[in-house]
Amino acid sequence: MHLNKHFSEVAESYLFSDIAHKVAAYQAAHPEADVIRLGIGDVTLPLAKPVIAALHKAVDEMGDKATFRGYGPEQGYDFLRQAIQNYYAGRGIDLKLEEIFVSDGAKSDLGNLLDLFDVNNTVLVPDPVYPVYVDDNVMAGRTVKYMAATAENDFLPMPDENTDADIVYLCSPNNPTGAAYTTAQLAQWVQWAKAHNAVILYDAAYECFVTEPGRARSIYEVEGAKDVAVEVCSFSKIAGFTGTRCGYTIVPTNIVSDGMSLNKMWLRRQTTKFNGVPYIVQRGAEAVFTEEGMKEIQHNLDYYRNNAAVIAAALDEAGVWYCGGKNSPYVWMRCPAGMKSWDFFDWLLENAHVVGTPGSGFGPCGEGYFRLTAFGDAGKTKEAAERLKKALATLK
Repeated sequence: MHLNKHFSEVAESYLFSDIAHKVAAYQAAHPEADVIRLGIGDVTLPLAKPVIAALHKAVDEMGDKATFRGYGPEQGYDFLRQAIQNYYAGRGIDLKLEEIFVSDGAKSDLGNLLDLFDVNNTVLVPDPVYPVYVDDNVMAGRTVKYMAATAENDFLPMPDENTDADIVYLCSPNNPTGAAYTTAQLAQWVQWAKAHNAVILYDAAYECFVTEPGRARSIYEVEGAKDVAVEVCSFSKIAGFTGTRCGYTIVPTNIVSDGMSLNKMWLRRQTTKFNGVPYIVQRGAEAVFTEEGMKEIQHNLDYYRNNAAVIAAALDEAGVWYCGGKNSPYVWMRCPAGMKSWDFFDWLLENAHVVGTPGSGFGPCGEGYFRLTAFGDAGKTKEAAERLKKALATLK
């Protein structure tokens, strides 16, 4: 027996596990401290009422022999795929039903898609970015390159004559920076991918937060993107499915390389290694796209957007630079007084009893920055913002 040696090249612990251990140790030593968490990007509002009603109805169906469902189609039931198709059509994007694959979440698909690519492919990721992109590829033994996302390029790296890779991850709106590409910027990436026979894995998990005109919600807003881009999305952020688990991936039939269809390869992979998302969950996901479902979900999104505005206002008053918070649930702030990311984490926990996420956990270019999430309770977010503002005032 020989183990996969590349696992030894991955950090021993996940960023958010480190945060959890630090917070647990602090609370054990300071049981009186009222710690407010603005760290992990988990939602806090309950599922929309139409979703709950659909889940209950589906449970009843599973208890009746006449409506019981066993194994479902690995790529998802047509009723949900059609709902997703209509969601895109409402934004002027035409998808074939066979291009839509339902899964248990974006995180799974972003890793599982790598089954389709040779290990010798070079991967390009932004820095900073969601750490799973890097870890997935390191585990497989691929070469990973980084493109710097900095304040100078608005945390939106663009291709140039020196950009060379086979697989490119783009996350927009970006986690952790909150930066969102314009359609014109994504058009440059599509042109680059075509010129280099590369594929773009486009993470659109936060597309529902985009409100600024000109910022893209889907890479398929760009003409020709279906020739080179796979889009991965999730119900976690738009509908609070972090604990319910459902997502979807668009694999266009246009993407062909070495005489092989990526769409057919993904279908074959899923039918071999995946048994599909539970019927009950898919019925709940379908309800997200109903008129009543979307109405309540927009109310929830506005709740989180308001939290982001509260955090941003506190940083404005404190005179601290930040970005994000407008097209994203994340506020990306520069650590004050030249602090390192983990030093600021400890300082903020000690002086304000507020938890955030150190930017360095998302890559070397994240050093000196800090992520705060708007996914918390509104009251606690206001309290955290006040504590943050008062604590920052002591540094002046």
